Amino acid sequence: MALYSAAAAVLAGVESRQGSIKGLVYASRFQNVKQLYALVCETQRYAAVLDAVIASAGLLRAEKLRPHLAKVLVYELLLGRGFRGGGGRWKPLLNRHQARLKAELARLKVHRGVSRNEDLLEVGCRPGPASQVPRFVRVNTLKTCSDDTIDYFKRQGFSYQGRASSLEDLRALRGKCFLLDPLLPELLVFPAQTDLHEHPLYQAGHLILQDKASCLPAMLLAPPPGSHVIDACAAPGNKTSHLAALLKNQGKIFAFDLDAKRLASMATLLARAGVSCCQLAEEDFLAVSPSDQRYRQVQYILLDPSCSGSGMLTRKLEESGAGTPSKKRLHALAGFQQRALCHALTFPSLQRLVYSTCSLCQEENEDVVQDALQQSSGTFRLAPVLPSWPHRGLSTFPGAEHCLRASPETTLTGGFFIAVLERVEEPSSVSQAKESAPELRPSPAPKRKRRRSKAAAPSNTLSCI
Repeated sequence: MALYSAAAAVLAGVESRQGSIKGLVYASRFQNVKQLYALVCETQRYAAVLDAVIASAGLLRAEKLRPHLAKVLVYELLLGRGFRGGGGRWKPLLNRHQARLKAELARLKVHRGVSRNEDLLEVGCRPGPASQVPRFVRVNTLKTCSDDTIDYFKRQGFSYQGRASSLEDLRALRGKCFLLDPLLPELLVFPAQTDLHEHPLYQAGHLILQDKASCLPAMLLAPPPGSHVIDACAAPGNKTSHLAALLKNQGKIFAFDLDAKRLASMATLLARAGVSCCQLAEEDFLAVSPSDQRYRQVQYILLDPSCSGSGMLTRKLEESGAGTPSKKRLHALAGFQQRALCHALTFPSLQRLVYSTCSLCQEENEDVVQDALQQSSGTFRLAPVLPSWPHRGLSTFPGAEHCLRASPETTLTGGFFIAVLERVEEPSSVSQAKESAPELRPSPAPKRKRRRSKAAAPSNTLSCI
């Protein structure tokens, strides 16, 4: 199976220091990037355990397997999905040794005095709060709706538990149960580690696998249909597709990114999601002229620039110390982020901007926002949003409490930072500004459907960009 061969190649590249997991996964050109990335990360996390089991079982002596491929296959057999839905020619080969491999894994647990697979890991590799983050699934309203999607999952044997009322409801999710998120009306919540990459609704673009914190920037920008929007650093495209859904494909999204490969992958993602209002450009946002007539109607900008990624749930699986970037790297990143934010604020018709990162570092978050506000000379201010959100910005300057932070511990999401900046309006324009920036409120939970579900037969016809 191509997945396992690709995973073995990435593992070999990481061990020979050819690059990071993420870089090698993107370079592999494997179609399902997230699936490959997850398999490699988990195999690497259990590498020492897998090496011990493979050696004790004598697998490499019995079969002509490359060590990295053997490691991937044994992970899938003993700790992963168990070759559900495939496995190709590797499945019968591993099944011949299944009993011995399972026995060696059990013997290793007895020897170390543990009962769970996770307890075999070194302390630094054991799952923490990040492993308890649920699987968030955004319903793509360009193709379907929450009601139809819920009905589809119910027909597949999932139990719909209604709208969650607290984080404890999300923590308690188990098995084939799912909930509606208490804040975002198109966000479904499944138990942690639920794998939907092979699900037909995902494959058809009806579902977007996107962390809740990553959904907030587009929702807080809240551009009404017909708006002109800039997505300044757009790839890989989940937030762009979310913007298009909010616009109902009515209006324009100008999406910029410098990485040609990431932009090509993004074009595929947007086509699958049915996005038709987006113009992609392989261009540096800093080189885009605010006076260009093409952008004279842009009132909304989403800026999610390159960052250290210190809040990413899988970051520490790539390399030790990845969660604590060096001061030199932070200084370079913050410099770029500050220039990008100040540049965005110079667009003449801009009314509302969302700045977000998947970083936990003050240098990339509050410090960047504070500096941009100071340079704007009172033209922009921080908008107070989501007053009930439990994790606020660090108190580094007056008003920083209007910023939002997210983490596995406090919000059951990935680590994230969001600031909403709005233009300070003249008194005559205040009412118009309020209309363009609605406050998010939980919507009623979807009712039980009494008609045929559109999601029951996902279309494979993809809209062009």
